[in-house]
Amino acid sequence: MRLEPIANPSLWRQLGLPALALGVTVLVAMALALLAGADPLAVLGQILTGAVGSRFALLETLNRATPLIFTGLAVAVAFRAKLWNIGAEAQLYGGAIMAVLLGTGALGAPFVLPVTAVVALLAGAMLLLVPVLLKVRLGVDEVVTTLLLNFIMALFVSYLLEGPLKDPMGMGWPKSAALIKEARLPRIVDGLRLHWGFGLALISAGIVWVIQTRTTLGFEMRAVGANIRAARFAGMPVNAVLVKTALLSGGLAALAGWSEVAGARGHLSLDLSPGFGYTGIIVAMLALLHPLGVVVTALFVAGVFVGADAMSRSAGVPTYIADMLLAVALLTMVLAIALTKVRVVRG
Repeated sequence: MRLEPIANPSLWRQLGLPALALGVTVLVAMALALLAGADPLAVLGQILTGAVGSRFALLETLNRATPLIFTGLAVAVAFRAKLWNIGAEAQLYGGAIMAVLLGTGALGAPFVLPVTAVVALLAGAMLLLVPVLLKVRLGVDEVVTTLLLNFIMALFVSYLLEGPLKDPMGMGWPKSAALIKEARLPRIVDGLRLHWGFGLALISAGIVWVIQTRTTLGFEMRAVGANIRAARFAGMPVNAVLVKTALLSGGLAALAGWSEVAGARGHLSLDLSPGFGYTGIIVAMLALLHPLGVVVTALFVAGVFVGADAMSRSAGVPTYIADMLLAVALLTMVLAIALTKVRVVRG
């Protein structure tokens, strides 16, 4: 058996196979619910209702989607240039640390919010710049360096929250002091958690789309990702393109941490991210690395998690079904996309 490229995929392949992948995902979710002793249709209905069935549920889904849009964009930008950034989690915490360092009274009130955003972006950019420089100068695999950086940052945050950044009024809990009011992102809806970080995430997706489709840098990123040797032969500054890509990717991931601290939480804690950086990889892959598609898939993933939380409380089914659902969705979608481009031929 061998794989044969398809020059002009039919409309059925382009639309039918991804739809079939989603159908398989739904069937797997129903099977998991059945194994858990619940009514599969009721479980799916409760997930949908828990995600968008009320004003509160919908706004909570949008709130959960905010950091996923940022990390999804970070991964999509990097992966488009074949820069394997697995360290969005570390860059997220880098942005969160800057939000706390500058947002608890170190700066003057009128400028604290934009300054913390810019500094957080720069911190994330620097955290990815180091692995990329190791890659272009010494040939060090960025998958290893960015992945290990996640663990280094997790330990560093733990040290900060047990030491220099620990809130003296926190009754011993490992969390930072609260941000001052001027360093907080305002709520979109009073009384609910959705904040204007969601609007900034949407703007960021639009900016990334413009960069990738309307600028020279975007063309160079796509060219390097498609064939780095051909790009270098054509005279493109490949190393410079990778560095610029790293700065953009790391900065976007850091904005996820900044928005969570400045918008949703108001302080830094060890549980700030339940894996937003890693989930951003799933978001980017399901979106086929398209920046506008990242918004859609982030909303879908956030809806699954929020809906699964509500479903677990009402149906008594473990929330781990959401993790299984996303894993199956990613695997089946990747397979479907591959089969739109190649066919399996015997002999």
